[in-house]
Amino acid sequence: MALILELENVKKSYGRKEAVRGISFEVNESEIFALIGPNGAGKTTTIRMISTLLEIDGGEIILGGADVKKHPDKARGLLTYLPDEAGAYKNMTGIGYLKFMASLCAADPAEEKKSVEYAQSICASLGSAINDKIKTYSKGMMRKLLIARAVMTRPKLAVLDEPTSGLDIVNGLEIRDFIKSLTQDGMSVLISSHNMLEIDYMSDRVAIIDKGLIYAVGAPAELKEKYNAQNLEEVFMRVVAENE
Repeated sequence: MALILELENVKKSYGRKEAVRGISFEVNESEIFALIGPNGAGKTTTIRMISTLLEIDGGEIILGGADVKKHPDKARGLLTYLPDEAGAYKNMTGIGYLKFMASLCAADPAEEKKSVEYAQSICASLGSAINDKIKTYSKGMMRKLLIARAVMTRPKLAVLDEPTSGLDIVNGLEIRDFIKSLTQDGMSVLISSHNMLEIDYMSDRVAIIDKGLIYAVGAPAELKEKYNAQNLEEVFMRVVAENE
């Protein structure tokens, strides 16, 4: 299977604090790959390096054949990044926001129209609310709109940081099912989350990260079998204890 993303011995420090201490993993094309771990484990630092928002201190990140450090512009053209605390212009309508964002990314009106139509299909559950101002949206409605905006250009890699954080059960399930469907359009998805139960549900493979190190990589079922665990939370606890 072809690779879309490769990390080799990647490191990042903030002063004397080593946030990421030499991690390596790969993401396949049309795969949902998750970084799981507690707050402060190094998840967000890692995805910000992948997304070219932070420069790596050591190692190498290759995205779609492009070296992220040497050729960040080429890498940016292959991915989209949706941070946990992303927002939108609240005085715009939902459809107005999608059209505005598409106009910033599209090369011509035809591409812009295609992006908006795809985004609308993604957040179709908003119904007529797509014509309402964003300031009237619930958190779940906002998240659906933002994910639609993030993937409207059909990137090779969608990087989603805590995509269902703070959502209720119904909205969380809907967004998880949508994320799973993205691979049918040929996208790869990299998710950062501390919610190991939802990651178990939607990921093809996961990497367990803590204190800036990756301790295990594999399919959820394989990791649960290897560590004789009922869920990924138990896997995490046993992996971490094994490496202390």
